Amino acid sequence: MYAIIKKGGKQYWVTPGEVLKVEKINAKVGEDVEIEALWSSGESNTPSNKGKVVATVIRHLKDSKVIVFKRRPKKAYERSIGHRQHLTEIKIKDIQLS
Repeated sequence: MYAIIKKGGKQYWVTPGEVLKVEKINAKVGEDVEIEALWSSGESNTPSNKGKVVATVIRHLKDSKVIVFKRRPKKAYERSIGHRQHLTEIKIKDIQLS
């Protein structure tokens, strides 16, 4: 059984028991969250457009730093800035078909 979910502008192919990192979700650690499935498949691999995915929040973390460097040639202009994206690690518990 699998499902395709959309979280934070990205789509993920998920199966029960899988652990993945998505953009930050406003939920406490250990709390269950429900995510609407764009596409899901049952035991007989017949696709369905409806369903939801139940996941548990494992932890909140920050991604590795991304350096943004700007430079203009022949103008003595250089700027550097870093960014760390907030992420939430979730574990897929169950895929429920409607």
